[in-house]
Amino acid sequence: DMYPPELVKPMREELTNIGFGELHTSEDVANAIEQKGTTLVVVNSVCGCAAANARPGVNHSLQNDKTPDHLVTVFAGVDKDAVNMAREYMLPYPASSPSVALFKDGNLVHFLERHNIEGSTADMIAANLSMAFDKFC
Repeated sequence: DMYPPELVKPMREELTNIGFGELHTSEDVANAIEQKGTTLVVVNSVCGCAAANARPGVNHSLQNDKTPDHLVTVFAGVDKDAVNMAREYMLPYPASSPSVALFKDGNLVHFLERHNIEGSTADMIAANLSMAFDKFC
């Protein structure tokens, strides 16, 4: 792992405490994304924009009337196999962390790349995701 577990633990818990399941293997990722319904996948990261924008924006988006059926996360720089597999599902988008992907029945239907997250507030991210939830969930 690139990062010690005690460093990433509070960053993981920001998502697991609101109902996200952690994916640690490529099999975990395939099983999560390919299940029926809608699945939100957050590629978590230690960077500042994950802390200031991505995780709070994702959290706020879950207050929407419609939300994904499944919430899962992989951690860039930690869960290498899981992150690599998630990124295969996120093609043609380039590898990006943090990032947020919405899948419906295994198909990518909405994606926020790092550059969409860095220049946005948590509220803007929440609004973007909420619109996607209204459309696909």
